[in-house]
Amino acid sequence: MATPVMDKADAAGSPGPGFGDSPYITATFRIRRFNPEVSDEVVWEDFQLEIDPKERVLDALHKIKWDQDGTLTFRRSCAHGICGSDAMRINGKNRLACKTLIKDLNPDKPITVEAIKGLTVLKDLIVDMEPFFQAYRDVMPFLITKETNEPTRERLQSAEDRERFDDTTKCILCAACTSSCPVFWNDGQYFGPAAIVNAHRFIFDSRDEAGEQRLEILNDRDGVWRCRTTFNCTDACPRGIEVTKAIAEVKRALITRRF
Repeated sequence: MATPVMDKADAAGSPGPGFGDSPYITATFRIRRFNPEVSDEVVWEDFQLEIDPKERVLDALHKIKWDQDGTLTFRRSCAHGICGSDAMRINGKNRLACKTLIKDLNPDKPITVEAIKGLTVLKDLIVDMEPFFQAYRDVMPFLITKETNEPTRERLQSAEDRERFDDTTKCILCAACTSSCPVFWNDGQYFGPAAIVNAHRFIFDSRDEAGEQRLEILNDRDGVWRCRTTFNCTDACPRGIEVTKAIAEVKRALITRRF
């Protein structure tokens, strides 16, 4: 591969093609702020900044925190759509800030950013994730077999059996699906889509032997039957998981006891 070489004019500091054409725009970010140490009131605060529209909302939040208001509080880690920690409502939809480009949000108007719904806001864009993770733990999201000792050989599985639950292995526990669910908003006791997705991943795993037990957990009054099939969860999933389909398959398995 050829190595890019700066031409003499550019090396000498002379203007090159497109010199003076700035890629930056002025964007307004309207952020829902809450700090219980200061006030019980929630306020919306506007921040204006010069930014390349090809940058992400997470980049804008960094610029605001680093250059304008160091008290702005939000979660982020990998910044590449894998950890799921920066899920938030952007222009009214659940998204990952690290995957949402500013140019895709109509930056001519204020871009609204707020915490995801259905979970208690601790500060600014941070919510208490404990109820979400408790539901996840309750469905036993790990392989269970009757063997008491470690197996002496690999647990083999056909490609077809592996494909049966492939979609639900993609979950990154960002809570975007669960916090987009109207049932979860109204009743925080509902397991929620993410917990059901992670139960699905093991119910349909041919190597697992606790499918019946998980189905009984989800057969509870706060379980899978609370779903109203609004497809909000599927629309919100940043990994493209067919969440509503997975929930329907768990319902079918409860009725037929075939999985």
